[in-house]
Amino acid sequence: MKTVLRGNIVTPLRVINGGEVEFENGIITYAGSSRGKSGSEVIDCGENYISPGFIDLHVHGGGGGDFMDADIDMYSKIAKVHQEHGTTTMLATTLTSSDEELFAVFSAFRKFKSLKPFSCLYGLHLEGPYFSDAQKGAQDSRYIRCPDPCHYTRILEEGEGIIKRWSVAPELDGGMQLGRILSAKGILAAIGHSNAEYDTVCEACENGYTLLTHFYSGMSSLVRKGGFRVPGIIETGYMIDSLNVEIIADGCHLPASLLRLIYRHFGAARVALITDALRGAGTDSDKMIIGSLKDGYEVDIEDGVGKLPDRSGFAGSIATTDRLVRNMINLAGATVPDAVQMATMTPARIAGIPRKGVLRVGFDADICVFDSGVNMRAVYIKGNKVL
Repeated sequence: MKTVLRGNIVTPLRVINGGEVEFENGIITYAGSSRGKSGSEVIDCGENYISPGFIDLHVHGGGGGDFMDADIDMYSKIAKVHQEHGTTTMLATTLTSSDEELFAVFSAFRKFKSLKPFSCLYGLHLEGPYFSDAQKGAQDSRYIRCPDPCHYTRILEEGEGIIKRWSVAPELDGGMQLGRILSAKGILAAIGHSNAEYDTVCEACENGYTLLTHFYSGMSSLVRKGGFRVPGIIETGYMIDSLNVEIIADGCHLPASLLRLIYRHFGAARVALITDALRGAGTDSDKMIIGSLKDGYEVDIEDGVGKLPDRSGFAGSIATTDRLVRNMINLAGATVPDAVQMATMTPARIAGIPRKGVLRVGFDADICVFDSGVNMRAVYIKGNKVL
C-alpha cells in the first residue's frame, strides 16, 4: 500500500506548504502540492518540514563506535545514532592505519551491508594514508606515506565496489597519477590534509580531483616565497569554479563569519555539509578514542568538539547532520531549502550517488520529517521508518 506524508515539502527551490510525498515499495511515486483525498495511508505531519534524507560524505563514527573498529555491532550503533538525526546515506570514513586494519574494515563493511541492506551505510571514504605530514591534523603519522602504485592497486582491488571516495594530498609523488585512476574508476577524488599551492591545485583539478576535504581544516593557506605571496588551497578554493567544498558546520571548526562567507561565495550548489563525526557523537562522554579501540589514541571532548590533549587543535567533530543544517540556518543565514540542499542534493551530486538527495518520482524514499528547530520527528530509509 502507498504511504503519503503531508506537511511542508522542502525542494531545492522552495517550501511547498501543505504538500505531500507519496511512496510505495521504497520508491517515491509523487511529490508536490496536496492532491486532496487519497486511498493511501496518510500521515499528517502538520507544520513540520518534509525533506530528502540527509547525506553525510564524511563520518567516522558515533554512539561509541568507529568504523575502524571493524565490528558490525559498532556499525549498528553508528548507523542508529546518525539515522536518528536524519542521515539516511553516509560514507563510512577510515583513518590512516595499517593495511591489516584497513582490510578488516572492508570485510566488516561488506558483512554489515549483507546483513542490513536498508542501513544508511552506502560506501567507504578512505581518508589517507597519502597525506602531507605538515597537514596531518589528528591523523596518525605512523602510517602516512606517498602514493605507491603497488600499494594503492592492492587497496583498490580489496575495496572493489565499496570504495566511493578517497582523500589524498595530490602534491605527493604519485598523487596526480592516483587522481587519474580514481576518476577513471568513478571514485570521488578529494584533496585533503594537503600542503599544496595554487599551481599544484590547478594540476590536481586537471587530473581528476573535484572536492576539497573539510574546507579550511588540514590544508594550506597563503604563504610567502622570497617575499612573494603564493595562494594555498584555501585561497585557491575560492578561485576555481570547478571545485566543490565540504564543511564541518558544527559551529566549532568554522565560526559563523566563515560559514556566512562560504555560503555567500559558493552557494548551496557547491557546498556539502559533513559531520566528520568521531565515536563521541551521540554520547555524553568527555573522552573518546580516535581510530580503532585496538590501535587508536585518546582525545578529549570539550565545548561540543573533539580536542587534542595538548589543545593544539581540534581532533574531530561530534556533530550529527541535523546540527549542521540548524547552524547553516541560524549562523550562516541560509534559507531552509538551501540548508537542506547542502545536506542532500549537493552531496549526492558531488559523490555521484544515484536516486537520492531530492524528493522526486523514481527516487529512493529516503525522507526526514523535522520541526522548525530541525529536530527530527520521523526518518525513513527506502520507505522503512527508522525513527
